[in-house]
Amino acid sequence: MLGPLPLQTGFRMIAWLTRLLLILQAAIATALYLLFTRTLGIQNVLLAAAMAIAAVPAVRILIIANNFMLAHRFRSPLPEHCKLDWRGRLALFLGEVRASLTASSWHLPFKRFHKRPIAGTRELPVLLVHGYGCNSGYWAPFSVALSRAGITHHALDMEPVFGSIDGYAAHIHAAVEELCRDSGQERIVIVAHSMGGLAVRAYLRAHGSTRVAKVITLGTPHRGTALARLGAGINSQEMLWAVREQEGLCSKWLRELAASETEQTYRLFVSIYSHHDNIVSPQTSSHLPGARNIALHGIGHVALAPTPRVMELVIGEIKTLAADEQRDPSRPGTLRDKVHAAG
Repeated sequence: MLGPLPLQTGFRMIAWLTRLLLILQAAIATALYLLFTRTLGIQNVLLAAAMAIAAVPAVRILIIANNFMLAHRFRSPLPEHCKLDWRGRLALFLGEVRASLTASSWHLPFKRFHKRPIAGTRELPVLLVHGYGCNSGYWAPFSVALSRAGITHHALDMEPVFGSIDGYAAHIHAAVEELCRDSGQERIVIVAHSMGGLAVRAYLRAHGSTRVAKVITLGTPHRGTALARLGAGINSQEMLWAVREQEGLCSKWLRELAASETEQTYRLFVSIYSHHDNIVSPQTSSHLPGARNIALHGIGHVALAPTPRVMELVIGEIKTLAADEQRDPSRPGTLRDKVHAAG
């Protein structure tokens, strides 16, 4: 079996696939333009071009709308204070459309990154772990916020795209060790989106929590999601919430993962999720017993990381942890602190 790919290179499969999709979409728009002008006889060139260009995102918007409908079908009970009027529902939908189109058309194909070091920072460094069908480019807006907050962070690309979640543990382990070496810290914070949170749990099962001070998950289907039945790959099956076959039963992989964990493991976690998640359904699947759970509303799945209030929450958690570690001398110190003390 092949070991984890070098973090700096990798196959970059998602980047190339999304670039190919952009080329395909441009070809489709061109074909539609020719159809409108030459076959249907539309004389207004600008109108024909506008219709051809608009057709491409329209299809993607319909896919997002379908995801919302499916998520509504398998939804968990919505708290009364989280119910939205038509304006709130429109803002929810448009926010998810904007985040999805931006991620798939710009961030995933062109904005992937590996390291963002910040000199002189006192915060623990952060490892960003993406979710299903994404790469490090998903974190591009989040990276800007972390840099402004003075927080060193790395990101990784997990391959193969459709492999088992257990296989990603080696990638995360290598990334954690590299970040500790680069930053001079003994422990780090991990921020993970969606399936990435499950990959982190697989990493903790395989390698332990010595290097991890806190794990913050965003929209992670800790007990699975019914929409995983629409995905491809072993990882989709591992994230499945089997609604019809056995009511309320998550996949065998998720059950075995939970059976291997302890209360001490869960105390590392902060699970941030949305009652209006359009991919994780039932939405309360993101509630992780024993963890600190923060339930939001009015935010879609892809929109979680680039939403300012979520960024503020996560950065607040990181800074609070740094303050707690400074107050508690019994916590493991940094390598730099030990070198300084020895000198």
